[in-house]
Amino acid sequence: MPHLPLSRLGAPIALSLACVMASMVHAQDAAPGQAPAPVPAPALEAQQTQSPAAAAPATSAQPADPAPATAPVADPAAIPASPEPEPEPVADFLPQPVQDALAPILTPPARDPNLPHDLSPMGMFWAADIVVKAVMIGLAFASVVTWTVLVVKALELWGASATAQKGIRRIQQAASLDAAVAASGSRRDAVSRMIRSAAEEYRRSKPALDVAGDHGVKERVESELDRIEAVAGRRMGRGTGILATIGSTAPFVGLFGTVWGIMNSFIGISESQTTNLAVVAPGIAEALLATAIGLVAAIPAVVIYNVFARGITGYRLRLANAAAGVRQLVSRDLDFRGIAAATAPGE
Repeated sequence: MPHLPLSRLGAPIALSLACVMASMVHAQDAAPGQAPAPVPAPALEAQQTQSPAAAAPATSAQPADPAPATAPVADPAAIPASPEPEPEPVADFLPQPVQDALAPILTPPARDPNLPHDLSPMGMFWAADIVVKAVMIGLAFASVVTWTVLVVKALELWGASATAQKGIRRIQQAASLDAAVAASGSRRDAVSRMIRSAAEEYRRSKPALDVAGDHGVKERVESELDRIEAVAGRRMGRGTGILATIGSTAPFVGLFGTVWGIMNSFIGISESQTTNLAVVAPGIAEALLATAIGLVAAIPAVVIYNVFARGITGYRLRLANAAAGVRQLVSRDLDFRGIAAATAPGE
């Protein structure tokens, strides 16, 4: 059998080694920093000890292409599986100064287990002392009362003021007290009561006018009008006193909760013999929350009370104008009665 030259024999071995090296380089690129997978020894020895007689038929069949059709491939089961690479941090593509600046955000420090975990308003409420809880509940209830009084009294004051203004217009349009009574009808507002009370007093005093004069009836009508005006103003101011009470006492109640929470903080410091934030923070947080709730309850109460005080003053001014109009009707009827009495004999 003819012997092939050495270059013909080394070509298949060189190609096989090149394929094996390419697979090793690919494995290193896929998993950087890991050792390359070892090549099984039996496969390498088979490649190196291949006889010239086995390679001769291949070279004789294909003299133009000395390389084999396929290179020997190592058994995949013999190659140990490499572990999956860990994902790299997303910020590795940034420059190092930028990574240092973003490190506290991207990798926050671990939370201290000794610190309180829930410092939300609800969490502080449930973790608070029983006294501080009572203070918070009382202040929250006072705040609800404040807004309830705002809604109810605003509607009541608006309706009463509008009704009083309409009554004033009816008095101004009436030519006599009897015409005003007819225009008021069966209404039960303060102005209508003024008109009916003045007409009733005038009717009762009419038989004695010729003897006693009109001075007494004017005083009695004015007294009745003042009484109705005072009762209406007092009824309209009902409920505003609680606003004044809440506005003046809520800050001090919240301050009491503040003092109690700080006292609990000092008690915790003395019992634990440490000034750790985990000991001090809960009591101070409860104290600040009680103070905040006290201010939330007090500030709207004071503002709403001042608004209602001005509104009730305006309503009482409308009632005073209505009472003045009723007195004018009574005085006009008395004057016309005197004129009618003076002209009666001449007829």
